Amino acid sequence: MTIRAVPLQLAIGLLMLIGPAAPCKAQILDRIKERVKSTAEDHVVNDAGNATDKAIDKAEDKAGKAAQKKEANGDADAKGAAGNVPGNKASGGAQTQAASIHSYQNYDFVPGDTIIFSDDFSEDQDGEFPAHWDLTDGQAVVNSITGKPTFCLTEGNYCRVYPRMKTASYLSDPFTIEFDTYTDGEGDESPILFLGYTNADGDHGEGTVSFVRGDGEGRGDVGTAGFPRDGLSADMPQALKASYVNNWHHCAVICKNGQLKCYVDQYRVLVVPNLGCSPASFGFGGIGDMDHPIMVTNVRAAAGGTMNTIGKKFTEAKIVTHGINFDTGKSTLRPESMGTLNMIVKVMTSNPDLKFEVDGHTDNTGDAAHNLALSKQRAEAVEAQLEQLGIAASRLSAKGYGDTKPMDGNDTQAGRANNRRVEFVRM
Repeated sequence: MTIRAVPLQLAIGLLMLIGPAAPCKAQILDRIKERVKSTAEDHVVNDAGNATDKAIDKAEDKAGKAAQKKEANGDADAKGAAGNVPGNKASGGAQTQAASIHSYQNYDFVPGDTIIFSDDFSEDQDGEFPAHWDLTDGQAVVNSITGKPTFCLTEGNYCRVYPRMKTASYLSDPFTIEFDTYTDGEGDESPILFLGYTNADGDHGEGTVSFVRGDGEGRGDVGTAGFPRDGLSADMPQALKASYVNNWHHCAVICKNGQLKCYVDQYRVLVVPNLGCSPASFGFGGIGDMDHPIMVTNVRAAAGGTMNTIGKKFTEAKIVTHGINFDTGKSTLRPESMGTLNMIVKVMTSNPDLKFEVDGHTDNTGDAAHNLALSKQRAEAVEAQLEQLGIAASRLSAKGYGDTKPMDGNDTQAGRANNRRVEFVRM
């Protein structure tokens, strides 16, 4: 999987100069075709989770609603058709969304309450360095990987990239960080999460959380190093190792009171009881190369962490959540949503008289009427999933507000990510 920043027109010109006798002409042509296809796909990839999908015509929208309704009723065929997620390139993605939702039934990761940084790289040009990041070592570039705009760290030992923030210290306890990563199983494609901190003596340091790929032969672990307390590591579950190659995986960390929890997909893979510090900044790095880069996308950092309402009498007017995610422009729930949904189920189980109106909200990207309709469909999808998890239908209703009730500005990705939310309003 070679990452190239060469313009397409130049590549075609070089191919014409090579001539028919060049042994690698066919390979180069294949790569150019693949690049053309990826570039075309990029033009229809919009801000993840928002309500834009102008390519959907009325017939597709009607079919999508029918598939969503069948999915809510447990129709297996609808689940497989509507729920494909990026997977093995050869198979076109054998894993389905519905199966993933089921496998996440015990997931307990809940993102922070307020998003402070978000980037899915959809605003960056293919082949360029992304606008919202800084590079301190190595080389990196945005390229399309399986149709997703992806930040590819292509050179350096270590390559290091950090989000551009207004202050040097922007993470506060507790916080959460999420990202997606991909590997083809070759090279040293191990994303490293850097966490900057100040220790008790006032000295600055940087610890690491290493997400090591699994290759189906037993390799694969998650570990920490460089923090005031000794580093810890743990093996990934064997099932995760076996499925790691040629698949996208969702990674997440939550840090609260110095304790760090790490997740890969539905698994909690590592708990560090005490880092000995409170991290205040983050970045990514590792050993990548042009053929086998380190790949990350859908990066999101948020302030706050797991809610403390579980098991207590619920008295708040509403719960605002940013952990319920959907496929782009659709009402299909993504599996990592189950952490937040499980939290809502526990709150409602602890408060049997509690009833919620499920409200869907979007940012202002795209057509307002489409946003309004889609926000209602998403709220209904959440309502249906909660009913499948055992909440009585009489305790739920659904309503969509589109982009009419923003809680943040729509001029930044973080602001738009805060506006894309699901609220549970007490009835």
